[in-house]
Amino acid sequence: MEFGMILILFVASIPTILAEDISYGTIVVDGTTSIAQTDDNFVCATIDWWPHDKCDYKQCPWHYTSAITLDLCHPILTKAIQAFNRLRIRIGGSLQDQVLYNVGNLKSPCHPFRKMKHGLFGFSKGCLQMKRWDELNHFFNATSVMLTFGLNALYGRHKIKGSLWGGEWDSSNAEDFIKYSISKGYQIDSWEYGNELSGNGVGAHVHADRYGKDLIHLKKIIKELYKGSQFEPLLVAPGGFFNQQWFTKLLQVSGSNVLDAISHHIYNLGAGSDPKLVSKILDPNHLNKVANTFINLARTVQTHGPWSSAWVGESGGAYNSGGPHVSDTFVNSFWYLDQLGMASKYHTKIGVTLLVINLSDQTKIITDVQNGMNNNIKLATEQQNISRKSFSWCLKNTASGAEIKASSDKYSYREEYHLTPKNGYLQTRTMVLNGIPLELTSTGNIPRLDPIRVNVKSPISISPLSIAFIVFPDFVAPACR
Repeated sequence: MEFGMILILFVASIPTILAEDISYGTIVVDGTTSIAQTDDNFVCATIDWWPHDKCDYKQCPWHYTSAITLDLCHPILTKAIQAFNRLRIRIGGSLQDQVLYNVGNLKSPCHPFRKMKHGLFGFSKGCLQMKRWDELNHFFNATSVMLTFGLNALYGRHKIKGSLWGGEWDSSNAEDFIKYSISKGYQIDSWEYGNELSGNGVGAHVHADRYGKDLIHLKKIIKELYKGSQFEPLLVAPGGFFNQQWFTKLLQVSGSNVLDAISHHIYNLGAGSDPKLVSKILDPNHLNKVANTFINLARTVQTHGPWSSAWVGESGGAYNSGGPHVSDTFVNSFWYLDQLGMASKYHTKIGVTLLVINLSDQTKIITDVQNGMNNNIKLATEQQNISRKSFSWCLKNTASGAEIKASSDKYSYREEYHLTPKNGYLQTRTMVLNGIPLELTSTGNIPRLDPIRVNVKSPISISPLSIAFIVFPDFVAPACR
């Protein structure tokens, strides 16, 4: 098993001179105390329901990538998922609460999504055929996916006023769907109830007390249907934006040991049309604002639902399909890694890797890493006579990395993975690893991710506007054992 720590250092600089500056520092890591722990399958990707004609800002970026239209035979897709070893995939998204499952005694016609002027998010209800569900599960089984499936929480309900929906949830279609999945032997890790219906919702919302009662009912269904099975899927909800009063009420009403994980969504960069997306991503002060959401959610769970755990069910940076020429480029890596680190810090723990991100456009960072067994995590830097804005954030947790072994001289090296944008262009779609562009091989395979080996006692050097993963094969961290 792989254990260890991850330490993240961000530096954003505004130099007063044009020449490359150098910032020296020392990072001291306390390996005796852990602050959080993650699930073994921490990284998650969502397969959405949006059809190809979902468009924003005069672009239609979804193409044929939905749960219904995704080409499951595409070799690159298979290889990309397999490269994660066991990736958690969530099927869900904005249209989740309009999906009907064509199984059992469905009470209404089951047609594909189509544009509808007054429909939720501008679309009609859609249909998941069991033939397609079979194909998806065959693919997930072949690629060792750990699956979370989002159920329709509006079935049987009606719109009352504005975005508020009321009436009793009709669980019959979901129950028939779960029964079918069990009969086929499909391994569902978790069932998630609803999508973005919390608080004031996005397109629709449901009161927390009613939602909590639904969870009690759904939990009973799951327990009954999986009775005698070796495995019972988790129940996850609400998959929405955090509203402290609503989330608190949900936990209070649903009660002890009903909700296994409380999921929330984060889009802290704003709309994808914002021309300032890049500057937001490179602004540590902006990225730090969302920390309060993580902190308050963690407190809410600890106070009102300690039997549950917090999940980030969806986090896309910029909403409305992302930012054109931003969300799908190198610069978005800074936002994504910040999200992973922040989520880990407040309720999870991931590996023995040091991750250093340099957000300065001209300042090089040179630092030493010390194992401070009797110190708290801290960052000590020698400030030069350079005018700059900077910040640092250090955290400990586990990550993919080298196995921690007893302290010895066996390893005289560390492994470094330096990621930079091709030709220095932040909005490139090609990432460069240790000077080599990461591109598919001539045979269509995922490129090798080879580190460079460096003397373990030498300082670490991080280029401007770059990301580095530093792996210490012999780092001793008792807290991670």
